[in-house]
Amino acid sequence: MCYTTPTMTHPKQEHDWFTEEVGTEERLLQPETLENTPEVEFDVTLRPQSLIDFVGQEHIKTPLSISIEAAKKREEPLEHVLLYGNPGLGKTTLASIIAREMNVNIKVTAGPALERVGDLAAILSNLKRGDVLFIDEIHRINKSVEEVLYSAMEDYALDIIIGKGPAARTLRMPLERFTLIGATTKLNLLSPPLRDRFGHVYHLNFYEHADIARIVSRNAQLLEVTIEPTATTLIAERSRRTPRVANRLLKRVRDYAEVRHNGIISDTSAEHALHMLNVDQYGLDEIDRKILTSIITLFEGGPVGLNTLAAAVAEEMETIEQVYEPYLIQIGMLERTPRGRKVTAKAQEHLKSKIRSSKQEST
Repeated sequence: MCYTTPTMTHPKQEHDWFTEEVGTEERLLQPETLENTPEVEFDVTLRPQSLIDFVGQEHIKTPLSISIEAAKKREEPLEHVLLYGNPGLGKTTLASIIAREMNVNIKVTAGPALERVGDLAAILSNLKRGDVLFIDEIHRINKSVEEVLYSAMEDYALDIIIGKGPAARTLRMPLERFTLIGATTKLNLLSPPLRDRFGHVYHLNFYEHADIARIVSRNAQLLEVTIEPTATTLIAERSRRTPRVANRLLKRVRDYAEVRHNGIISDTSAEHALHMLNVDQYGLDEIDRKILTSIITLFEGGPVGLNTLAAAVAEEMETIEQVYEPYLIQIGMLERTPRGRKVTAKAQEHLKSKIRSSKQEST
């Protein structure tokens, strides 16, 4: 396939162009949705509409499809569903698909938004039979609201206390039978009483590269952009096995191809775009590499305590532990030991040339 060779410019000029044309934003490879960007609308456009179109997570799709079919035959709402796993793996998408497969409406909210019992009561009282209530970040729900949610999930009723002191009385308000779908990235923060009330509990795994490549190829068609198979593989391998990151990289590479090439995403244009974005062959960005190189150069490869490491790289301990570490550990570049964090031989080999070149520049 023919493509126009881009005019090579100085790396600084490339970054200036990207900032001006695309705009600055938060960390590109973070799995959470970027705030104040068109990404939310972009993700909704690309989300699969059925279980058949949903790529990967076969260990969830098969039992879930059977449960949905059985519930529809019995003309009953689906049992409550709990989805947990890292950000960007498809929990919200699965919730929407479940509602669509059950032919019911879905109401979407988040744990932090349910501050008072009245907030929950207003939502539940407006649900019709079989409707889905999706609560994202359900582990962050207010405890007083959570206690009211118990009876709503189990008995399909709301126990509301009216009045105060000796004159207080409890009013039980019946609810239509509904399906609660909860999503969380931190299953351990979910209280046992709440967790036990879910009939289905599914863990979303990181995706295989082949599945990510299928997602990239499918979404490129939806975006009406031509992409070569080699470019599809290249983007998939650097997407940190997360669909949301893959979609984000696809959008950035598409922008580059439209401006610097003839609109076709070839392996050359994809390579140039990803190099400009500082995303290497393992899907690491500057912050990932900074964490690893700091352990190598400042602490002789480790082990080093999390508190010390956070001070060395000027990041919060919680940010390192929850945002950066999981992927670095998953790809075998970082280890957690009783004495602290330690880089692996794989990380040292990968970063050896970069560390050597940076030392040469400093001298």
